Amino acid sequence: MKLEGGCLCGKVRYSADAEPIFAGVCHCATCQKGTGTAFNAVVAVPKPLVSLSGTVSTYEGRGDTGNATYRRFCPECGSPVAVEAAIMADVVMIPIGTLDDPSAVKPAMQIYCDSAQPWALLEGGVQRFAKMPTPG
Repeated sequence: MKLEGGCLCGKVRYSADAEPIFAGVCHCATCQKGTGTAFNAVVAVPKPLVSLSGTVSTYEGRGDTGNATYRRFCPECGSPVAVEAAIMADVVMIPIGTLDDPSAVKPAMQIYCDSAQPWALLEGGVQRFAKMPTPG
């Protein structure tokens, strides 16, 4: 699947020619703060298959495991363009709203639903998890 997109002002662009590892919606408090809204919808792809052009700034934070997270954004317009987590070192999570065609990806799960805003209910039979699901 070819995924292309970028920031609001167009100074940062990315592309990935890869099948998504997953697509989901995160309701954690960090994603709410980081996006300025109720959740973060992302598509995850293998990091080696992502090509990025333009200059990005990085905010380093911590996930609930205490491991580092990296939010990459355009320093000009502030648009988030990538999220990485130390616990998934070979994965880049791309905000679905920054894709040139956001309708090309459909989230299959919601995580941290215990933190979801009560007015932000997503329909469509998407699998829900109270926190981060454990592999396996």
